[in-house]
Amino acid sequence: MAGPIEPRPPHQPGDPALLRVSDADRHTIAEILREAAGEGRLDFEELDERLEATYAAKTYADLVPITADLPMTAPGAPPAPRPTASSLPAARHDNTLAMMGSATRRGVWEVGERHTAFAMWAGIDLDLREARFAAQETVIYANAIWAGIDIVVNEHTHVIVEGVGIMGAFDQARDKVAPALTSDSPTVRVKGLALMAAVTVTRKPMPGQSPRGILRRR
Repeated sequence: MAGPIEPRPPHQPGDPALLRVSDADRHTIAEILREAAGEGRLDFEELDERLEATYAAKTYADLVPITADLPMTAPGAPPAPRPTASSLPAARHDNTLAMMGSATRRGVWEVGERHTAFAMWAGIDLDLREARFAAQETVIYANAIWAGIDIVVNEHTHVIVEGVGIMGAFDQARDKVAPALTSDSPTVRVKGLALMAAVTVTRKPMPGQSPRGILRRR
């Protein structure tokens, strides 16, 4: 099983965390575990233990420790390309974590080929509009539990959303600016799980531009 998680706030009557899970929810988590085992993240003993706990889960709160330490992907989604030693720069931001708080990355910052964003009872804002990408395709593992993760891209970025929402949302919001993609456009692939949470990807104008992409006059 996953290691200990930070103490939880006490559940209040009517808390959605106490809602009963369905068989479909259990099957979704089971597929995520099997994919993790296939990638070598879990050994067979750990897989058996977590599958047993998954099918024994009664509420959504029971599912939290089962997948808290896994970069989850949508069941059946094609695997992202593996990084090579030569493709990984020495210094970059590979993780953004927030627990019972918030975390923000914006402006000019370097994004590794893989970036993990994990939020629990918290909020994360990842603004990629001015980010420098280390690879043509960037995979963001966005996992939210009773939390929110907002990802912003510019009009020149191709976006693929492959996450799973359980009693939550994992989707691409309506664009605030029209896409302007070319053969050289970077790709951001967003995977993960929103468990009674929201992971949202939005296309917005560059800072200092109007919604139509025209620089504001000073």
